[in-house]
Parts: sequence; structure tokens; C-alpha cells
Amino acid sequence: MNRIETLFHTWGDIQYSGEGVSQLEHALQTAMLALEAEASTELVTAALLHDIGHLLNKKGDTPSAHGIDDQHQFFAAHFLKEIFPASVCSPIRLHVDAKRALCALDHAYYEKLSQDSKRSLTLQGGVFNDSQLDAFLNSPYSKDAMALRRWDDMAKVPGKKTLSLSYFLDSASTIIV
Repeated sequence: MNRIETLFHTWGDIQYSGEGVSQLEHALQTAMLALEAEASTELVTAALLHDIGHLLNKKGDTPSAHGIDDQHQFFAAHFLKEIFPASVCSPIRLHVDAKRALCALDHAYYEKLSQDSKRSLTLQGGVFNDSQLDAFLNSPYSKDAMALRRWDDMAKVPGKKTLSLSYFLDSASTIIV
């Protein structure tokens, strides 16, 4: 847990892909939305840590603007798998695929994405085709990943008040494997 806290304190002020919030603000807002939705502790923790891969694989403020998919979901899941159960790591690993799936399921969802999310979608493989969508929807944790993705999309509000990083890390410490 100390390494996670250190990552946020050291790199959390990095801008979140041109969205007007920092990586830490985005993480806290996403976790807060999950908490307000009465998600499980595991899913709230996944919401907090879903983008920690950006802090592990630093490619600058907005890598997608430079044509880079930093594959943050894989860096995060790999880093966290020795600390947390699959119920935390799998939704994190799948949250990019959840965006691809939600775009395939609902064209209006795509239209609501920020410009950076649309740009990164292209770098991440684009909207799922039917067979990709079917495989995703039938995978464990796909529903959690889609919930996480929706909170992720809403967690870009400059100055929004949330609970503290310490609050969420204390809660996460109860589910360490």
C-alpha cells in the first residue's frame, strides 16, 4: 500500500489526458462515484486504482495526442495482482475493453466520450466487432468493468470534492490478498 500511496503523492499531479483534472483527482472522483453507487469494496478499489498504470508507465500528460497507447490497464493489473484479488485487478484490466464494448452497444455512448477518449479508443483497437463484443460480454468481470468505465467517464470534474486518498487506501487495505 505504501508504494501505491507514494505513486499518487509523487506523480498524482500529472494532468489526466487534457481533461482538466490531475491523475489523483480523477482516481478519487472515480472511487467516489463507485462508493456513491454502493459498489463493493473491491470495485471501489478498482475505481481508485484503474489508471495507476499511467503513473507506472509515464508517457507524459496526454500520450494519445502523440499517437501512443500507453496500455495503462495492463501495467496496472500486473502491478496490483500480487496485492489484490481478481475482483479488483480484472475490472482494471478490462476497463479499456469496456469502453470498446460500450461503444459497440450504444452509439450515444460514443458521442458522449471526451475528445481524448475518442482518440485513445482508436489507438486501443476501436469499437468492438460482434465477435469481440460477445467474447467480452461473456468474460468474468465484464459487468464490473463496464460500471467502472462509466464512472471513469464521469470523473473529470475540476474542483469536485471527494473523500481523501487515505480514506480509500484504508478501505482497500481490508481486501489485500
